[in-house]
Amino acid sequence: MTVFIGRETELSNLKGLLKKNSASLVVIKGRRRIGKSRLIEEFGKNQNIALLAGIPPTPQTTIASQIAEFTRQMIRIFGLPPLKFEDWEDVFWFLADRVKKERIILVFDEISWIGSKDPDFLGKLKTACDIHFKQNDKLILILCGSISAWIERNILRSTGFMGRISRTFTLDELTLATGQI
Repeated sequence: MTVFIGRETELSNLKGLLKKNSASLVVIKGRRRIGKSRLIEEFGKNQNIALLAGIPPTPQTTIASQIAEFTRQMIRIFGLPPLKFEDWEDVFWFLADRVKKERIILVFDEISWIGSKDPDFLGKLKTACDIHFKQNDKLILILCGSISAWIERNILRSTGFMGRISRTFTLDELTLATGQI
């Protein structure tokens, strides 16, 4: 791993969440290759972290194919036997049960890819956060992605997530003037 440079403020803010006694929901957005994943990796160093990513959508991508890929990743991360889900609600319930007790940073990377095919995805995620994920007061759920307009429109401006987001970060380019490159 390379040396972590820049993003000290964001990293400090994220580390502050480790002191909370309640579950946290974090949103990180910014263009591709800006350092979102690197920031999360640095934050997750010495922590239990599970990163689940969406697959890039194509005309052939379906809700079922996104669920199947997400499930395959869960199986690998948590060492589970083969599983099959047909609905995001079942996926979230199952995942929340796996992470209900221990300190864990759960990352949904490229959230817009994961949820773009299912108009009910975000509603199911919001319900899962309200009912299941919040039961683990040591859980930090990070929703991350590079399609900032989708995140802004569907999560940050959504009344469903209003008051539920602990921190929001928009990562911009680091500047040479500040020595952060």
